[in-house]
Amino acid sequence: MAELRFLWARGEEIGAVVNDLAGLRIAVFRDYPYLYEGSVAYEKEYLTVYTASSKSLLFSVYDGDRMVGATTCLPLADESAEVRRPFEDAGYDISTVFYFGESILLREYRGLGLGHRFFDEREAHARTFGNFETSCFCSVDRGENHPLKPADYRSNNAFWTKRGYHEEPELQTYMSWPDVGDKVSTAKKMIFWIKKLRE
Repeated sequence: MAELRFLWARGEEIGAVVNDLAGLRIAVFRDYPYLYEGSVAYEKEYLTVYTASSKSLLFSVYDGDRMVGATTCLPLADESAEVRRPFEDAGYDISTVFYFGESILLREYRGLGLGHRFFDEREAHARTFGNFETSCFCSVDRGENHPLKPADYRSNNAFWTKRGYHEEPELQTYMSWPDVGDKVSTAKKMIFWIKKLRE
């Protein structure tokens, strides 16, 4: 941990490290359950929502010049329609909801407490604005019997629950990406987890 360095970037500042973040996302999300066959071109387009939002945050971890971990967040109102819509349809005031994007770490850097640090940084950032009441993120639902599910796979559900989040099965959306080895994107079900930032 002593050799790692941390970088905070907000809004337009995130653009300076988009290539690093894109490469990390492609590497980490290639594993189950996302099985993402990524491309830098898609990543750069996807990440424009963060550079366009004045309230977004990227907290990243570097080992030397290599980004080895990262997490992002921004107001839900600044996210894409597919992310906003489940909350709008359920009657949420989306101006009070902060959306947490990825929390990604290369395998060799896991188990160092960085997963907790990612949540701490995002929750603290959301609270600085004073008007956000709820934080949320979504996770892909691959079902129980996916043929590519590793025998030793452990979900993050217990960790997320310890962080105070709970699954809201009625809050669902679909996102599309190509699975590993595929050239065509297919829709994947995503389920949201939420937490009250303040009572």
